[in-house]
Amino acid sequence: MRIALAQISSTPDPAENLAEVGKRTSEAASAGARLVLFPEATMCCFGVKLGPVAEPADGPWATRVREIAAAAGVTVVAGMFTPSGDGRVRNTLLAVGGGVDATYDKIHMFDAFGFAESDTVEPGTEPVTIDVDDVTVGLTTCYDVRFPGLYQHLADRGATVALVPASWGAGAGKQEQWELLVRARALDTGSFVVACGQADPTTVGREHGRAPTGIGASLVAGPRGEVVASAGAAPELLVVDVDPGQATTTREQIPVLANRRF
Repeated sequence: MRIALAQISSTPDPAENLAEVGKRTSEAASAGARLVLFPEATMCCFGVKLGPVAEPADGPWATRVREIAAAAGVTVVAGMFTPSGDGRVRNTLLAVGGGVDATYDKIHMFDAFGFAESDTVEPGTEPVTIDVDDVTVGLTTCYDVRFPGLYQHLADRGATVALVPASWGAGAGKQEQWELLVRARALDTGSFVVACGQADPTTVGREHGRAPTGIGASLVAGPRGEVVASAGAAPELLVVDVDPGQATTTREQIPVLANRRF
């Protein structure tokens, strides 16, 4: 299965970001990718009010992503924001194309260091898997990567590949944490974990500000925790081949899912 990680640097303009989705999806399809993963907050970068930006999953922005995916003949997964109905938004993954049309709302809220994401974002409640070319793929977002139970649940549902789009915050030790967590979730489940982050905005002449706007460092971890491929800090299209059969073999040889007691 060939997967493309589109490490982009989103702007506050959804239309501008949509154009980048079209460009990168076309490049990925030309490279033979069947699944194209964009970061969390592809629709609009963090650091601006998200309520005015949010649209339903059948609104104009998502509809255009569906058209892009259909034209390229691939499955596109990209982060957007949808209205919650209570004045907040949902941090939503849109997965469309290739016979897929699904959404996943980020379950785990970053309520830490005196900050409460849940003040403005309504958490989701349901884990979601999709099927791409007969491969079961689990959907997660950013802070979810700190919670192994979600990944084990997705693996129990047959997922051999888990996606982690993110807009990771910059700071001392943050890249090391990101890489360690992605590799740990692969080891927890004997899965491929495909983690696509926002590029570091300073590489394209913008500033981080106070919001988590990305550090780059997208990576793919294999089912034994090895780094299969990784990206730098700047925008990049990382194309990787993964063999879900390796996940099946690893789970037979190191049956952590079957052996767990709690």
